[in-house]
Amino acid sequence: MSSLSRELVFLILQFLDEEKFKETVHKLEQESGFYFNMKYFEDEVHNGNWDTVERYLSGFTKVDDNRYSMKIFFEIRKQKYLEALDKHDRAKAVEILVKDLKVFASFNEELFKEITQLLTLENFRENEQLSKYGDAKSARTIMLVELKKLIEANPLFRDKLQFPNLKSSRLRTLINQSLNWQHQLCKIPRPNPDIKTLFVDHSCGQPNGALAPSPANNPLLGSMPKAGSFPPLGTHVPFQPVPAPVPTSLAGWMSNPSAVTHPAIGLDAPTNPVAILKRPRTPPTANPSIEYSSADSDHVSKRTGPIGISDEVNPPVNILPVSYPQNHNQATYTMEDLPKTVARTLSQGSNPMSMDFHPFQQTILLVGTNVGDIALWDVGTRERLIHKNFKVWELGTCSMSLQASLVKDPAVSVNRIIWNPDGSLFGVAYSRHIVQIYSYHGSDDIRQHLEIDAHVGGVNDIAFAHPSKQLSFITCGDDKTIKVWDATSGTKQYTFEGHGAPVYSVCPHHKKNIQFLFSTALDGKMKAWLYDNLGSRVDYDAPGHWCTTMAYSADGSRLFSCGTSKEGETFIVEWNETEGAVKRTYQGFRKRSLGVVQFDTTRNRFLAAGDEFLIKFWDMDDTNLLTTIDADGGLPASPRIRFNTEGTLLAVSTHDNGIKILANADGIRLLRTLENRSFDASRTVSETIRKPVMMSPLSAAAVATTSGITDRTAPPMPISGMNGDGRNLVDVKPRITDESMDKSKIWKLTEINEPTRCRSLRLMDNLRTCKISRLIYTNSGAAILALASNAIHLLWKWPRGERNSSGKATAGVAPQLWQPLSGILMTNEITDTNPDQVVHCFALSKNDSYVVSASGGKISLFNMMTFKTMTTFMPPPPAATFLVFHPLDNNIIAIGMDDSTIQIYNIRVDEVKRKLRGHSKRITGLAFSNALDVLVSSGADAQLCVWGTDGWEKQRSRFLQIQSARTPSAISDTRVQFHQDQTHFLAVHETQIAIYETTKLECVKQWSPREGSAPISHATFSCDSQLIYATFLDATVCIFNAARLKLRCRILPAAYLPATVRTNVYPLVIAAHPSEPNQFALGLTDGGVHVLEPLESEGKWGVVNPPAENGSASSLSAPPTAGPSSSDQPQR
Repeated sequence: MSSLSRELVFLILQFLDEEKFKETVHKLEQESGFYFNMKYFEDEVHNGNWDTVERYLSGFTKVDDNRYSMKIFFEIRKQKYLEALDKHDRAKAVEILVKDLKVFASFNEELFKEITQLLTLENFRENEQLSKYGDAKSARTIMLVELKKLIEANPLFRDKLQFPNLKSSRLRTLINQSLNWQHQLCKIPRPNPDIKTLFVDHSCGQPNGALAPSPANNPLLGSMPKAGSFPPLGTHVPFQPVPAPVPTSLAGWMSNPSAVTHPAIGLDAPTNPVAILKRPRTPPTANPSIEYSSADSDHVSKRTGPIGISDEVNPPVNILPVSYPQNHNQATYTMEDLPKTVARTLSQGSNPMSMDFHPFQQTILLVGTNVGDIALWDVGTRERLIHKNFKVWELGTCSMSLQASLVKDPAVSVNRIIWNPDGSLFGVAYSRHIVQIYSYHGSDDIRQHLEIDAHVGGVNDIAFAHPSKQLSFITCGDDKTIKVWDATSGTKQYTFEGHGAPVYSVCPHHKKNIQFLFSTALDGKMKAWLYDNLGSRVDYDAPGHWCTTMAYSADGSRLFSCGTSKEGETFIVEWNETEGAVKRTYQGFRKRSLGVVQFDTTRNRFLAAGDEFLIKFWDMDDTNLLTTIDADGGLPASPRIRFNTEGTLLAVSTHDNGIKILANADGIRLLRTLENRSFDASRTVSETIRKPVMMSPLSAAAVATTSGITDRTAPPMPISGMNGDGRNLVDVKPRITDESMDKSKIWKLTEINEPTRCRSLRLMDNLRTCKISRLIYTNSGAAILALASNAIHLLWKWPRGERNSSGKATAGVAPQLWQPLSGILMTNEITDTNPDQVVHCFALSKNDSYVVSASGGKISLFNMMTFKTMTTFMPPPPAATFLVFHPLDNNIIAIGMDDSTIQIYNIRVDEVKRKLRGHSKRITGLAFSNALDVLVSSGADAQLCVWGTDGWEKQRSRFLQIQSARTPSAISDTRVQFHQDQTHFLAVHETQIAIYETTKLECVKQWSPREGSAPISHATFSCDSQLIYATFLDATVCIFNAARLKLRCRILPAAYLPATVRTNVYPLVIAAHPSEPNQFALGLTDGGVHVLEPLESEGKWGVVNPPAENGSASSLSAPPTAGPSSSDQPQR
């Protein structure tokens, strides 16, 4: 719809509103989707008109458009369900559960089960998370706050929440102006004319009654006349409807119809599936989020899409990879996005004829050559994983003609090699009769799957498709036929005949639910087929009339072909599928190409072709040549080319039987990531205790302040979010008390010095990383995220199963080192700084969807499901040294810098809001208290500062109380983390562990290692703040009672480290499980990550059953006194 038509809709909306057509106004708002009336939406929600609410929303979004939309619909349907339960209308509740909420089960089955279980309760408030549910009215009010934020953050509602600023009765004014103009054109204009209709143009009648000629077609020139004094318009005057356009001619693609009888193709038969072949694909109107932006992320999102009741009500929006229906005249990419830098040179040994990148593992490249060889390369590591010479697997099963031809001339070439859509199979089409299908099982593991004697003569092309639910592959050959085969059994499904020359290429595609394929032959004919044995539906001539290949843009909306004539003339064109005609022809080819030109498309934006010893690029919307590159020379006259799925890499054949890999900036970063996999960790393992240690942040500090503490201002979230965020479900009353008064157990100092005394699990890692610099559990407790000192992130996820029904992290079940199907890694940008001097930091969003991270370079925002970099910001200097999300607004990040400043940064608007100064050395710790509205910071200067979050003014500061007997390192990190009561915080320094009261910034308890013992490397609260886990540079782990800083348990290295790796290996970081108070994880200097738990028989650290005759705990110490004091426990 044009912009003027859109504006007309707004004028009609204003007119209807002024005339009090209330229902019609909202119906037009919904059907047009131009304006979302928030006031109307709020009223309907308050009134509980749920069907009306969903019907209105449907004009703007659908349930599965993006995660914001999913959350919106889930919140509404959940509220409707709870209200039915509250009214004890079980039948209605069951109906809502089955019809409305069932759709969300595929995204979070556990949550759906939890919702279902509410039916078994007499009062759903018996559910702990719903205990605060009030009545329907208050619940709707609370929900509306959430819904409004989600709608405002949803990209689909962008520019639809504000009605244009119009003068009143604007449509009336325009019509009056039109009538004035018409009246001025009257030959004999009458004063005060009587306008009785708008159906025809106005004209004052002649004196004899004749009408003057209509001025309808006269141009509107000159100045605007003054408004006349016409009577007001009637309230029910309709406008003349615009005539519908005449349907496109049915000829179009059917200029040479097939002799086979089949249904006609045309726009006037939309119910006929054949019509799909003529109709242009409508760009999607939905805005997909990060998870649906590519094949791999779509796959991940369908499994793990974070929907439901998240406490992250204001997620970052402007930085998400939202895709809008593209206007092809609007540049989305720049020249820098083209892969032009030679990043790899591979020696194949024979001339590459066909290449194809794995659809998800972006650096895995298949190659087929002119001597029948196939190879599999990992271009990241430059390693040729597989090399196979041509061989017929079962010669006896082949036709006699093939056997005879191989005896006469054994030379065989690969004509095409290609992956299937999910990368589990690949097919090879040979110049002699056969195709071979291999199954791929990762790395260098390929296995023979199918071998078929497919065509008489050469097999010129092969492609995979899904004409039905089962995967198939399609071949074409010199025998002028096209054949479709079942990819599982090798059974032939269809044979398409009708070409008069050898079939050169096939291009399967689908639109909506209609599967079809194009084919081209050496006589220049192009045909389209449905999978029904009824003959070709389309028959037309391709430019070049010889070797032509076809390809769609990545989004499937645009069709291109590249053809070379026998005289060497080459044509790349875009087709108008509606008309069956060439839409545009791209310029830039010489008159006589020296070979058949190959082409490829990428990013829905660029075309590339190999010609004249060059790679030529075009913008899809511009017929003029965009640029050319020679790839540093060495290319053949018509090089073979192939993009990877992301368009970051381009494989190009060379004249010396090699392959060059060209890359853009993203591609270079990807290749460097793979190089880092082989990073030698021995350099860091050899570090001694005497060296200054880069300690990790108190990783839970960034999380406890965002989701671990009950939010006193946020609306209650009755059920854990569908994204898995359950940290706020731990029912722990924030307190600083001495739990030693529990008379059911007697606590005493326990020393664990062998593996049988605890449960320990080392997480497997095949990336050979070096030391772990940062470590954190995800908020759901089902995964652990680590950041290694080579800037690579590692994510371990625990599977749900019989041995681990909860799916949470445990030392009893080994997790999986998880990567998306794309194979990419989350890798921070790095600088040339000495790796030992780089400070690594990260922070995880509350719903586990995003992580912000830095390793001395720019700060990166990663999508945790796809591992894709959403954006980067804040290039050094200064470099970020600590990151933490604001507890109430995930668009706000506090960033500690190495220049001693703290920057309050708004991701949404990409702006530094405030810069805080108060430290003299780099920032080493940050923690928010949403109860006190303060930010506590710590620095390498051993200083603590408290900042008010209202005006970001410094309220007070204090230096750590370091005993004179202990001399800290020149630059020693200090970490801070809030207790669950949000009024006390933990301060960790290599010389001490201390508890501070925030408002007065007073130390209420302090513990220091005795002189001569190893310094502290890191410490953290347990999830319930009752324990403190601390690690030391001698690899010892100590567990303290948090209330009194009493040493409860000591774990020696022998309990969790094998004897072969104990030398100079120690924990740099420790992280506490978000819902299991007695589980923690260690990140070690050798790159290992260990999960530790007490024995199941004990359940807690340092507990023994009391004697039967004495359960007294009177000998235990009393609660701590106010003011600083030292522990009365023995020193380490």
